[in-house]
Amino acid sequence: MPYLTTEQTAQIFETYGGSAKNTGSIEGQVALLTQRISALSDHLKANKKDFSTHRGLMKMVGQRKRLLGYLQKHNLKGYRDLIEKLGLRK
Repeated sequence: MPYLTTEQTAQIFETYGGSAKNTGSIEGQVALLTQRISALSDHLKANKKDFSTHRGLMKMVGQRKRLLGYLQKHNLKGYRDLIEKLGLRK
């Protein structure tokens, strides 16, 4: 499974978090998790019996859910903008 390069990670944080150095922003973290979740989902479609990766995927989905819950509670407009940009919760 290919991991994201430093440039790709910086690009995600620049697009969603405001700047490439702002790696602590909730929006950037959710976008990064979404990217990793989609890559793992593609991997699991081809490798249905990879149960350890499935567990890691479920942990990432839970982490993203917790971060989105925090964002929804503290910044509703930012939450709505982010889920629209990422295409989550249609």
